[in-house]
Amino acid sequence: MDYQFIADTELFKGCTKQEAEEMLGCLGAQEKSFPKEYTIFHAGQAIHKMGLLLSGGIHIVRTDVWGNQNIIGNIMPGEVFAETYACISEEPMFADVIAVRPSEVLFLDVWKVMSTCVSSCRHHQRLIRNLVTIMASKNLNLAQKINHITPKTIRERLLSYLSQEALRQGGQSVVIPFNRQQLADYLSVERSALSAELSRMQKDGLLTYKKNQFRLETRSEE
Repeated sequence: MDYQFIADTELFKGCTKQEAEEMLGCLGAQEKSFPKEYTIFHAGQAIHKMGLLLSGGIHIVRTDVWGNQNIIGNIMPGEVFAETYACISEEPMFADVIAVRPSEVLFLDVWKVMSTCVSSCRHHQRLIRNLVTIMASKNLNLAQKINHITPKTIRERLLSYLSQEALRQGGQSVVIPFNRQQLADYLSVERSALSAELSRMQKDGLLTYKKNQFRLETRSEE
């Protein structure tokens, strides 16, 4: 297990490699591997452990009764998932957690994370603060997604999302974590309509793109 990688994650931010290694023993840590397209957690399932993604990629996917899918979140290596439902163990998951690439996950007992050890060590208190910060950040991201899918037109949704990514990544060229179908699901639109609108936006000089790489163009004054 790569303890340095774990120590560098947001959850263990401020902890040394040695402190992270020492803490995993009392946190009920368990490492598991999952193949691509494996459903790690199912909607309706009650869970007791949160996950820390060590490698690979995970999508949080909401599927309605007609089979329509909506990507709620994208989990990258170093990020945690399912922590809210692990904290409220009687509340069933409302979405599936799916590995979109072969993935390694470190599962942690959330109650052991939230409860300080007998010695009330500083690094465990830091871990609790980090988890609270992560949960607050995810609430903010959810609010941002609501802003992206509120506009009525596909163009407005794309501009909202890509503008936010440009701001976050610090430039007009951005790389998004979705393929075309996943982006359509995330923005709650049809893939064909999304592709058609992207072509029109490129023709109108608003952006250029190749696969998941986009560049937002600013028009010079004539």
